[in-house]
Amino acid sequence: MDSVYLCRLDDIPDGTSRGFDPWREGRDTVFVVRQGAVLHAWRNACPHYGTRDREVPLAWRKDAYLDADRSSIVCAAHGARFDIATGICTLGPCLGQGLQRVEVELAPDNNIYIPPQGGRRPI
Repeated sequence: MDSVYLCRLDDIPDGTSRGFDPWREGRDTVFVVRQGAVLHAWRNACPHYGTRDREVPLAWRKDAYLDADRSSIVCAAHGARFDIATGICTLGPCLGQGLQRVEVELAPDNNIYIPPQGGRRPI
């Protein structure tokens, strides 16, 4: 299975986030936060709410994963805050829990890819 193309690096402005549906599930299951040339990718699922079969997404609207000053990831369901680089909850009911990291690749041509099954839960 080949890697899945997500977008070009320039499609995610520095300091912002963007959601993706790499496995065509009909919703953004992965999101990427860009900090300069560094990409942090996470499953779009709050560790506090939801179950393995029904994940609760973090964003309150399309691509809205960050707080107002773009320093933390925020869950719209209960306001928990997560460190962008580590995914660890720093404030809220899931304190100390973390988001599930997703592997992404930045190719030399500045295209971003997710490897086969990169971060996807086994079936």
